[in-house]
Amino acid sequence: MTKIAPSELIINPDGSIYHINLKPEHVAENIIFVGDQDRVAKVAKHFDTVEFETQKREFKTITGVFKNRKFTVISTGIGPDNIDIVVNELDALVNIDLNSRMIKKDHTQLNIVRIGTSGSLQEYIPVDSFVLAKYGIGFDGLLHAYNCEQILEKEMEDAFIKHTNYDARKSRPYIVKNSSELEYKLMSDKIFSGITATAGGFYGPQGRVLRLAIQDPELNKKIDSFTFNGVKITNLEMETSAIYGLSKLLGHHAVSMNCIIANRANLTFSENPYAAIDKLIKYTLNKLAQ
Repeated sequence: MTKIAPSELIINPDGSIYHINLKPEHVAENIIFVGDQDRVAKVAKHFDTVEFETQKREFKTITGVFKNRKFTVISTGIGPDNIDIVVNELDALVNIDLNSRMIKKDHTQLNIVRIGTSGSLQEYIPVDSFVLAKYGIGFDGLLHAYNCEQILEKEMEDAFIKHTNYDARKSRPYIVKNSSELEYKLMSDKIFSGITATAGGFYGPQGRVLRLAIQDPELNKKIDSFTFNGVKITNLEMETSAIYGLSKLLGHHAVSMNCIIANRANLTFSENPYAAIDKLIKYTLNKLAQ
């Protein structure tokens, strides 16, 4: 087995991994992803004890204990490019020996749950409700940098491309299923589920028009109306598909929990998004701790 070169796996002088500034002993097997670094403390305030805290750039981390179960909550920042950094570096911390730079023989599997905000694409999913992503569909192209064919839902991808007449100049949309095990743990009759779409940007890639015209003004309507085996695209954000794809390729469980703070179909926005997000945080932690 070949050692991983210093240019490929960058270690800080203190022994922590390059971007997220963590060492193996800082990471729990239960991981909570949030986008906003200020939301890390809003999750950790529910912990019974805090064992470790650090921050580098937008990557803030707190590890602690909630109901006798250890959790690490980390802010990823916005977008699939940041997810590429965080998922790969977390995996390296548990599955690569940072001293020898060799892959470990015994694989450690992480449970990764995103707690994020999102906009609903369906009128029947109101603001302040919660959506669990059964699938992630990525318009960002990130996963195509990897050998990923074995984890993709190709039939669903083909159906989506045909339904939307998706422009071939864009990156092919990719679809990855969540962890059924984590879905079973987190699902309830209070939760909507469906396909969560991941865009590579906030404005044009999500159909917003300010001063720039977009390539397909009708794309959001086509996305809204897509159905495959009774499953619809429920919401649009910027991280889920990358989390699902990388986690599945690396052998980890992943589920994305989304708090709906806007409804793009009826143009409404939550009157108190912070209260709704805190409710989702408490729901998710309690379900994971059972």
